[in-house]
Amino acid sequence: MKRHNLNLVMPGRVIPMLLFLALHQLLVLPVFAYTALSDHFLGQVPSGGPDFDIENGKLLAPILIPRVAGTPGQTAAQQHFVNFFANELPSWSIEWFNSTSTTPVTGDRQIPFANLLFKREPPWVTEGQSNLLTLVAHYDSKISPEGFIGATDSAVPCAILMHVARTLDKFVTQMHGEMSALGEGGTVPMDMGVQILLLDGEEAFKQWTETDSLYGARALANQWENSFHPAMSFYRNPLDQISMFVLLDLLGSANPTVPSFFQTTHWAYKAMATIEDRMRKLGLLESTPKRPFLPDMDKALTTFHRGYIEDDHKPFMARGVPILHVISSPFPQVWHTMDDDGAHLDMPTVRDWARIVTAFALEWLDMMEVEPKEEAQTPATG
Repeated sequence: MKRHNLNLVMPGRVIPMLLFLALHQLLVLPVFAYTALSDHFLGQVPSGGPDFDIENGKLLAPILIPRVAGTPGQTAAQQHFVNFFANELPSWSIEWFNSTSTTPVTGDRQIPFANLLFKREPPWVTEGQSNLLTLVAHYDSKISPEGFIGATDSAVPCAILMHVARTLDKFVTQMHGEMSALGEGGTVPMDMGVQILLLDGEEAFKQWTETDSLYGARALANQWENSFHPAMSFYRNPLDQISMFVLLDLLGSANPTVPSFFQTTHWAYKAMATIEDRMRKLGLLESTPKRPFLPDMDKALTTFHRGYIEDDHKPFMARGVPILHVISSPFPQVWHTMDDDGAHLDMPTVRDWARIVTAFALEWLDMMEVEPKEEAQTPATG
């Protein structure tokens, strides 16, 4: 469930929160003055190809199953993620953040929730030193209707993030090696890392309320707020290390519309929208939507309002974390129905999202420093 919320912050806290977010933006903007990817580099960004096949795709097919917290499907999804990173991306750390909670439909029984974090930092950093691009999706599915899969909600976003991590890995390795050889690193702009956060318990068990929703996100935001780094660390706690919290949700249906929700992070939205626009003009995307996936690139700052869609970012946003919410709105027609399955996905749209998000992450991490050589002219498809 996602719920539209017309109030960004509680009455009486609007001015302090906006001032805080504005200050945060001023602090982080100089750090991320990254270089746009060249046309050549954009042409080398892979789509994931057969790995998104709904029957036997390596990334997506194993999670096109019901994934309700506390069920075997939850365990199977967790094992899929962990095996992928452990076997294919061994340089990424793996952390579990476990919690339990009662729900309105399970009585006094404590339901287990497990958030999974996969992180790649520069090898020279100490605790609390790196700023982290944080790419997020929830992996649980609704308890009802029985057998609900949630392909767009959010199996596809999870598979996309696995693809992003796999694509980033070789470039991150090369960059870290070159920086180490040159004696670089050790400064806030240089010490960039990336983490993939897969959250559990986003869905309500009965009806979306403050306590019946966002189980994993609420527990983790609270834990990170109260987990302090050593006294001399640049960042106080894990929340402070998040340079941008990019949340993917409800992706995979044809003709999506993803608005820009927050004025304070519209600059990041524009960066992703620009990537989509450039890729379309270069003929690198497969889908033919009625309009861009990200149509608000030129949205006037005076047209932003206080409304937003409640989702896993909410407890992090309440603690001052900058948010880029990549969610289809209006919601896909299959939303919360049995038709939200693999058969109803639009695969060109899925692969295009994989390319767009991957290019955004490469650009954020300043990977033009390790741009592939010009010899390979054919756009990557795998």
